[in-house]
Amino acid sequence: MNDNKDMNHEFDHANEGLTIYRYESSRKAAALQKRYEDAIAAKGGTGASGGGANRRGRTSAPSILAAFLAGALMIGGLAYTSDRLNLFSGGTAGVVQTAAANGDSHSAAAGVKTASLQSSTEDFATVFNQANPAVVEIANYGIESNRSNLNLYGRNGGWPGSRQQSAQSSQDPVLMGTGSGFFFDKNGYILTNQHVIADAEELKVTVPGYDTPLTAKVVNANEDLDLAVLKVENPDGTSFPALSFGDSDQANIGDWVIAIGNPYGLDHTMTTGVLSAKERPITVTEDDGSPHQYEHLLQTDASINPGNSGGPLLNTKGEVIGVNTAVNAEAQGIGFAISSNTIQDAVKKMMAGTTVSSL
Repeated sequence: MNDNKDMNHEFDHANEGLTIYRYESSRKAAALQKRYEDAIAAKGGTGASGGGANRRGRTSAPSILAAFLAGALMIGGLAYTSDRLNLFSGGTAGVVQTAAANGDSHSAAAGVKTASLQSSTEDFATVFNQANPAVVEIANYGIESNRSNLNLYGRNGGWPGSRQQSAQSSQDPVLMGTGSGFFFDKNGYILTNQHVIADAEELKVTVPGYDTPLTAKVVNANEDLDLAVLKVENPDGTSFPALSFGDSDQANIGDWVIAIGNPYGLDHTMTTGVLSAKERPITVTEDDGSPHQYEHLLQTDASINPGNSGGPLLNTKGEVIGVNTAVNAEAQGIGFAISSNTIQDAVKKMMAGTTVSSL
């Protein structure tokens, strides 16, 4: 008999004329015992003497065997029931077993609880719903060059700018690429990467809730840091939703982070990951082949693809701790963002003489 399985058990001794007993996990031990006793009494009444009553001082072999099996079944049933109800374990066996399945029985026995992702996923949805209205798509319209291919990714890294090369030969502005950005001020100021708006003749910004893209002008740009500030006017005269900056120095490696952007034109895509490293230096190869060194970047495994450039990297509070900037083309899950502390210092200088409400 296997007492570790919740299934019917059967003892088949047909050659000896014994009754077959079955029990289930829901059967009470007392009911089992009564059935066993009734069966023993019935066997005793049909012994070798052929009489209708039990004989004192004599017990047939089948009766002895039946009594033995009945006792074994009763003990097994009691053990099984106590195991299922945790009668002797104080309710801790289930905790240890669950933890052991996760490879952490020692922690569970000590009362240590393993972390759950449920609260994190709920935070992700909240952050997205709050931050997404402030994230925009930026379209760069420029004069077509004679280059047939653009080097999106350098040897060690590159710009995820989703640049496109048009087949037109006219000198009219054509769509050269798309990127992301976000409002950091309710008056219409947008932060993005400098490489997203480079060589643009015209910039069109798609804002959530507006059917027609808005025309943006460049307020200032910092090529060394790959940052640019744009300005759009709200046609209805109201303010825009804006994101606030967090302290990237307070972010820890392993913290959850969230990226929102427009990878490959798939607008308002959210990806999640962790902060993989801080203070990361990288060298990016520009379109003309020249190297560009960057310092103090945040590294993350949140998916960053062409079109994510300029989008926010958020913590679970919905604060901007970085601007997504580059990826390693030879790897998976290695992206980089400009830290918020670097951004804030730079933007203050770029916005000198301009009224900013939420920086």
